[in-house]
Amino acid sequence: MEAQNCRSHEVTLKVPFFDLDPMQIVWHGNYLKYFDIARSELFTSLGVDLFEYHDRTRYIFPIIRTAVKHIHPLRRDDEFVCRATVKEARSKIVVAFEIRLVGDGTLCARGTTEQAAVLEPEMEMVYTIPDEIRMALGF
Repeated sequence: MEAQNCRSHEVTLKVPFFDLDPMQIVWHGNYLKYFDIARSELFTSLGVDLFEYHDRTRYIFPIIRTAVKHIHPLRRDDEFVCRATVKEARSKIVVAFEIRLVGDGTLCARGTTEQAAVLEPEMEMVYTIPDEIRMALGF
Protein backbone atom coordinates (compact mmCIF):
# COMPACT_ATOMS: atom_id res chain seq x y z
CA MET A 1 0.00 0.00 0.00
CA GLU A 2 1.29 3.42 -0.89
CA ALA A 3 1.49 6.10 1.79
CA GLN A 4 -0.78 8.53 -0.07
CA ASN A 5 -3.59 5.97 0.09
CA CYS A 6 -3.71 6.14 3.90
CA ARG A 7 -6.58 8.23 5.18
CA SER A 8 -6.42 9.24 8.85
CA HIS A 9 -8.42 11.26 11.33
CA GLU A 10 -7.86 12.10 15.00
CA VAL A 11 -10.36 12.78 17.77
CA THR A 12 -9.53 14.13 21.20
CA LEU A 13 -11.54 12.65 24.06
CA LYS A 14 -11.56 12.74 27.84
CA VAL A 15 -12.14 9.66 29.98
CA PRO A 16 -15.44 9.98 31.87
CA PHE A 17 -16.01 8.44 35.30
CA PHE A 18 -18.52 5.90 33.95
CA ASP A 19 -15.89 4.32 31.66
CA LEU A 20 -13.83 3.14 34.66
CA ASP A 21 -13.68 -0.32 36.18
CA PRO A 22 -13.29 -1.05 39.93
CA MET A 23 -9.49 -0.57 39.60
CA GLN A 24 -10.12 3.04 38.47
CA ILE A 25 -8.80 2.43 34.96
CA VAL A 26 -10.76 2.38 31.71
CA TRP A 27 -12.61 -0.91 31.34
CA HIS A 28 -11.12 -2.77 28.36
CA GLY A 29 -14.36 -2.84 26.33
CA ASN A 30 -14.51 0.95 26.23
CA TYR A 31 -11.47 1.08 23.95
CA LEU A 32 -13.72 -0.32 21.20
CA LYS A 33 -16.15 2.54 21.87
CA TYR A 34 -13.30 5.03 21.41
CA PHE A 35 -12.35 3.26 18.17
CA ASP A 36 -15.98 3.54 16.98
CA ILE A 37 -16.01 7.28 17.64
CA ALA A 38 -12.76 7.80 15.72
CA ARG A 39 -13.83 5.54 12.83
CA SER A 40 -17.18 7.33 12.53
CA GLU A 41 -15.49 10.73 12.41
CA LEU A 42 -12.90 9.41 9.93
CA PHE A 43 -15.66 8.21 7.60
CA THR A 44 -17.52 11.52 7.97
CA SER A 45 -14.33 13.44 7.14
CA LEU A 46 -14.03 11.38 3.94
CA GLY A 47 -17.67 11.90 2.97
CA VAL A 48 -18.67 8.29 3.71
CA ASP A 49 -22.12 7.88 5.27
CA LEU A 50 -22.74 4.15 5.63
CA PHE A 51 -26.35 4.68 6.78
CA GLU A 52 -27.21 6.70 3.67
CA TYR A 53 -25.31 4.20 1.51
CA HIS A 54 -27.37 1.38 3.05
CA ASP A 55 -30.62 3.21 2.29
CA ARG A 56 -29.61 3.53 -1.38
CA THR A 57 -27.96 0.16 -1.96
CA ARG A 58 -28.99 -2.26 0.84
CA TYR A 59 -25.30 -2.85 1.76
CA ILE A 60 -24.32 -3.04 5.41
CA PHE A 61 -20.76 -3.12 6.73
CA PRO A 62 -20.67 -5.13 9.96
CA ILE A 63 -17.55 -5.41 12.08
CA ILE A 64 -16.22 -8.93 11.58
CA ARG A 65 -13.02 -8.72 13.63
CA THR A 66 -11.52 -6.53 16.34
CA ALA A 67 -8.16 -6.52 18.08
CA VAL A 68 -6.78 -4.35 20.86
CA LYS A 69 -3.29 -4.28 22.35
CA HIS A 70 -3.46 -2.57 25.77
CA ILE A 71 -0.15 -0.87 26.54
CA HIS A 72 -0.69 1.82 29.19
CA PRO A 73 -3.95 2.29 31.12
CA LEU A 74 -6.20 5.28 30.65
CA ARG A 75 -7.50 6.76 33.90
CA ARG A 76 -10.32 9.11 34.89
CA ASP A 77 -10.10 12.54 33.26
CA ASP A 78 -7.16 11.56 31.03
CA GLU A 79 -7.28 13.46 27.76
CA PHE A 80 -6.27 11.32 24.83
CA VAL A 81 -6.14 11.29 21.06
CA CYS A 82 -7.55 8.35 19.13
CA ARG A 83 -6.19 8.23 15.59
CA ALA A 84 -8.00 6.10 13.00
CA THR A 85 -6.28 5.19 9.72
CA VAL A 86 -7.79 3.27 6.79
CA LYS A 87 -5.33 0.48 5.94
CA GLU A 88 -7.39 -1.53 3.44
CA ALA A 89 -10.63 -1.07 1.53
CA ARG A 90 -10.57 -3.60 -1.29
CA SER A 91 -11.90 -6.94 -0.02
CA LYS A 92 -12.76 -5.60 3.45
CA ILE A 93 -12.38 -2.30 5.30
CA VAL A 94 -9.48 -2.41 7.76
CA VAL A 95 -8.98 0.52 10.11
CA ALA A 96 -5.99 0.78 12.47
CA PHE A 97 -6.19 2.76 15.70
CA GLU A 98 -3.74 4.33 18.09
CA ILE A 99 -4.57 5.95 21.43
CA ARG A 100 -2.08 8.37 23.00
CA LEU A 101 -2.24 10.66 26.01
CA VAL A 102 -2.49 14.32 25.05
CA GLY A 103 -0.01 15.53 27.68
CA ASP A 104 3.08 13.49 26.90
CA GLY A 105 2.13 11.29 23.93
CA THR A 106 2.30 8.05 25.92
CA LEU A 107 1.04 5.19 23.76
CA CYS A 108 -1.91 3.58 25.56
CA ALA A 109 -3.38 1.19 22.99
CA ARG A 110 -3.27 0.04 19.41
CA GLY A 111 -5.96 -1.86 17.59
CA THR A 112 -7.74 -2.76 14.38
CA THR A 113 -11.23 -3.39 13.13
CA GLU A 114 -12.33 -5.18 9.98
CA GLN A 115 -15.64 -4.66 8.21
CA ALA A 116 -17.15 -6.76 5.42
CA ALA A 117 -19.69 -5.75 2.81
CA VAL A 118 -22.97 -7.64 3.21
CA LEU A 119 -26.04 -7.33 0.99
CA GLU A 120 -29.44 -7.19 2.73
CA PRO A 121 -31.92 -8.81 3.06
CA GLU A 122 -30.11 -11.92 1.81
CA MET A 123 -27.30 -11.37 4.35
CA GLU A 124 -24.95 -12.35 1.55
CA MET A 125 -21.30 -11.44 2.08
CA VAL A 126 -19.77 -9.63 -0.87
CA TYR A 127 -16.03 -10.17 -1.16
CA THR A 128 -15.22 -6.74 -2.54
CA ILE A 129 -15.91 -3.30 -1.16
CA PRO A 130 -18.22 -1.39 -3.54
CA ASP A 131 -16.34 1.09 -5.74
CA GLU A 132 -18.01 4.20 -4.29
CA ILE A 133 -16.91 3.33 -0.74
CA ARG A 134 -13.51 1.97 -1.79
CA MET A 135 -12.62 5.15 -3.70
CA ALA A 136 -13.83 7.46 -0.92
CA LEU A 137 -11.58 5.57 1.49
CA GLY A 138 -8.61 6.05 -0.83
CA PHE A 139 -8.28 2.64 -2.53
